[in-house]
Amino acid sequence: MNTNLLNNYVLKAMDAYPYELEETVENLNYALSYEANNAYALFLMGRLQAEQFGDYEKAKQYFAEALANKMDFHNVYQHYILVLIWNEDYVEAQKLIDFAFTVKGLNKGVVHLLQGQLFENIQAYKKAIKALKKAKLLGCNDGFVCYVNSEISRIKSKMNPKKNKTSKAKKKNKRKSRKTKK
Repeated sequence: MNTNLLNNYVLKAMDAYPYELEETVENLNYALSYEANNAYALFLMGRLQAEQFGDYEKAKQYFAEALANKMDFHNVYQHYILVLIWNEDYVEAQKLIDFAFTVKGLNKGVVHLLQGQLFENIQAYKKAIKALKKAKLLGCNDGFVCYVNSEISRIKSKMNPKKNKTSKAKKKNKRKSRKTKK
C-alpha cells in the first residue's frame, strides 16, 4: 500500500471534518480499506460516531482500536474519556484517566479537566473543584484558564445554591408599598 495515498485520504478526511461529513466518510472509508488499523482514521471515525451520530458504543470501539494501534496518540485520550463520560461508563473513564496521567507528553491539564468533569457527573463536587484547580495550575494559555475558572464557578453554584434573599426582600417591599397606596 502506498503510504502517501493513505495519508492523503486521512488528511482529506481530517480537513473535511466536521463541515463536509459526506467527504469525511468517503475518505475515511478509503483510508480504512487500505489500512484497517490506521490510528488516525480510526480516531476520526470514533469522533464521527460520537459527535455526529451519538453512537457512543461504536465510538468507544474505534477509540479503543486507535489506542491499541498507537498508544501515544494523544488526541484520542481526550475524546475517548469524554465519550465514556457521556455514555455514563464512569469506572471505565476513571481507569482511562488514571492511565492517561502516565502517558508521556500528554497535556495533563486537560486530563485534570476531564477528571473534574467526571467528578461533576457523579456529583462529587468538592473533588471536581480540586481536580479543576489542578488543571488551572497546569494551564498554559489564558483561554484554558478562563474556561477552567468558569467551570469552577459553575460547580460552586451547584454546591451552594444561592437563596435569592434580595428578591424576597424586594417582594416584601412591593407588598408593603401596595398596602400603603390603598
